[in-house]
Amino acid sequence: MTTIAENKNKLPKRRTPGRPKKTIRRSALLMIRLTPTERILIEGRAKNAGLKPSEWFRRAAKSAKVFPRLTAEESGWFRMLAGLANNLNQLTHLAHVAGLFTLALKCQAMLRQIEELLTKISNHDG
Repeated sequence: MTTIAENKNKLPKRRTPGRPKKTIRRSALLMIRLTPTERILIEGRAKNAGLKPSEWFRRAAKSAKVFPRLTAEESGWFRMLAGLANNLNQLTHLAHVAGLFTLALKCQAMLRQIEELLTKISNHDG
């Protein structure tokens, strides 16, 4: 004689109702603003790829290569150049007040420093 528990084990296993649970859920939301032109462009590219715009955008974001605008060294050069420009403006103002010939040597030294920085910046871009 078989018990009720043994009979239940012999029955085929029932499937759970509903849609299967996803292993990875997308729960975070990122809102961005687009111009109408940008939206049309993204939707067009997604359609050509046979994807939904959100999926196309995810894939594009994962494969994008982003380069920093300036390195730390280049940022330092531009800060120095801004400081030199400020000094040059002060010297120009002083030249107008005290006379041009008293500041000629200081201005020439300042111009040499500016030229060196600009040369470094232009050589680094290549």
